This record gives sequence, C-alpha cells and structure tokens, in this order.
Amino acid sequence: MTAVVLISVNLRPGASSVGPVLAEVRDGVGMSPAVAGLMTALPGLCFGAVGLLAVGLARRLGMTLGISLGLLAVVVGLAGRAVTGSVAVFLLLTALALAGMAVGNVLVPAWIKRHARDGGVLLMTLYSAGLTAGGALAAALAAPVAGLTEGGWRPAIGVWGLVAVGALVPWVLIARREHTDPADHRADAIAGAGRLRHSPTAVALTLLFGVQAMNAYVQFGWLPQIYRDAGLSATQAGALVSLLTALGIVGGLTMPTVIARSRTLAPWMVTFGVLLVGGYLGLLLAPATLPWLWASLLGLSGFAFPTSIALITARSRDPRVTARLSGFVQPVGYGLAAVGPFAVGLVHELTGGWTLVLLLLMGSGVVMALAGLRVSRPTLVDEELART
Repeated sequence: MTAVVLISVNLRPGASSVGPVLAEVRDGVGMSPAVAGLMTALPGLCFGAVGLLAVGLARRLGMTLGISLGLLAVVVGLAGRAVTGSVAVFLLLTALALAGMAVGNVLVPAWIKRHARDGGVLLMTLYSAGLTAGGALAAALAAPVAGLTEGGWRPAIGVWGLVAVGALVPWVLIARREHTDPADHRADAIAGAGRLRHSPTAVALTLLFGVQAMNAYVQFGWLPQIYRDAGLSATQAGALVSLLTALGIVGGLTMPTVIARSRTLAPWMVTFGVLLVGGYLGLLLAPATLPWLWASLLGLSGFAFPTSIALITARSRDPRVTARLSGFVQPVGYGLAAVGPFAVGLVHELTGGWTLVLLLLMGSGVVMALAGLRVSRPTLVDEELART
C-alpha cells in the first residue's frame, strides 16, 4: 500500500510544477517562447508515446522492475533538470522524467490488479487520489517555494526529484524480493496487442479516458484565461482552478468504491456529461456571475478521470490483460490531451473569442457521455477478446 501511495503522488509533479514558474525557468536557461510552448506539450506527448512501450518493457523485465526503472528515470530527470543551464539538456531531462511517469501510468494499475486481494478497490482509490493530489500540490507549492528559497525556481522544481527517491526505495525493495515474476514473461494468448481494438469496451474506455483527459488539460491551461477575460483577477482565476482540482481529489477517493458497488454506471456517465456541458454553458453565458458554480460543475465532471482509471482494472480479469488495456487506453488518451489545448488556442486565436471553443467543448461532453454509457456495461475485455 505504501509503495502505491508514494508512486501515485510522484507521477504528476514533473508535469505540473513547471507551469507556475515557467517565466523564471525561461529566464534561467534562456528558453525561447517557441521552446517553452513545446515543453508544455511534452507531458501529453511523452505519456502517449512512451506509454505504448511500457507493456513491452514489463514483458521483458517484469512489472515491478519496470516500475522501478520508471521511477529511477523520474528521479534523474527531475533532479538533473534543476541544476542544468542548457535548454537542450533541460528538455531532454524533462522528457526522461515524463517517460518514467508514463511507465508508471500504464503499469501501476496492472500491478495493483495482480497483487490486490480485494480486486484493487482500495489501492485504486489511493492511487487515483494520489495522482490528483500530487499534481495539485506541486503546482500550488512551486511559486511559494521559489519565492522563499535562494535558488528560486531550481529548488522549486528540483525538490520533486528528492521526493521521488522516497517512492523509488520501496519499489526497489519489492523488485529485489520478487527478483522476476515468471508470469510477466508468459506469452499472453488472450490479449494480443493488436486485438484490443476489436474490443468495444476497450475502444469506448479509450474514448472516455481521452475526452476526459483532453478537457482536464484544456481546463488547466485555458480556464484561468477565460475567467480573466471575463473580468476576474489572476488570484480569483487561480483559486477557481484550485477548487476544480480539489474536487478531483474527492472523485479519486470515491469513484473506485462507487464502481465496485454499483449495479450500473449509466446514470453516473450521463451525469458526468451533463455537468461538463453545464459548466461550459455557464462560462459561455455568464462566466463572471457565478464563477465558482461553473468551476464546481467542471470539477465534478472530472470524476470521470478516476472512473476511467478504475475501470481499467474493473473491466479486466487477468492482470496481463489489465496491463495491455492500460497500455492501449492511456497512450491514446494522453495523445488527445496533448492536442486539445493546442487546438483550443488555435481556435481562440482564429475567432478572437471563446464562443466557438466553448461550444466545441460542450460537444465533447456528449461524446464523453456516450462512450461512458458503453463502458458502463459490466463486460470484461477478456471475454470480448476471447470471442474474436
């Protein structure tokens, strides 16, 4: 349990700690605006691209050792980029850290499925909440730490490399105890990598995860500007994003248990879509009138994230299928997450406003609800693959 909690908290700070001190980072290493823009897209790109390779790594080395190596990459990348003065080295080390996080994103749900005695409900609850809490904590502390320490932005982002060491230690100990798990090396006759696209549940879960992730990254990247353009101060806009994030932690603590105890998830999926549409509709019609309400609606719709993460284990039986499903769902989802904020910025620039952006995002709520309705059926991916 301790190992799962520690790694969950360390799978987001590398991505979320830079934003609040981005201006200082740019000045410190001489980074151009174009390169800074590339760096903000790296999390989605690395989570998608490296996530595709994580299952192959686990097949060769075992899940536990693969996760341990991913954490080692996080430690080296986060600590190293905090001391370099080179833009190229900073980007390479950032990509290394994000690659390590991507390995954890894919393999930890499968590891939980293999080792949990209750089907993974408790550990997935802790894992989902830890993901959100880690990302939120890193973003909230970056600017204050930079202002209080002599090194400025360097200790503010480098401290997370030291925190990751605390997560690495128990995973290395577990890996040494296990040495290697022969089950991880067995050929998986059920879940061939190319056959998951023939599973309707896997495809729908990928769409659910992807649309939700896209909206989350859009909200983190552009919601403050939407509020500021409506007349709110930067402090107010930041507080509203914090409210949205805090609700995500609540979702992580509740949704795995809801999934385990509910006969059907259909009402939840419809509710997520309605909340998402309602939040964007409020931003379209009266963004400054009840700003906390629109942020709350969007935050509650974000319960779809821990739901989709928990469904990776709930909609699979064999841990090897869970690993393949995780490696199928998350890379595509994070690919959408990388494209979403860029597309929003492009549409906003072309139209000069937020109306078309918000209408398109409202449409994504409908897509998310429809995908969620398909996933709400209590069907196992293992069984669908066995029929193909």
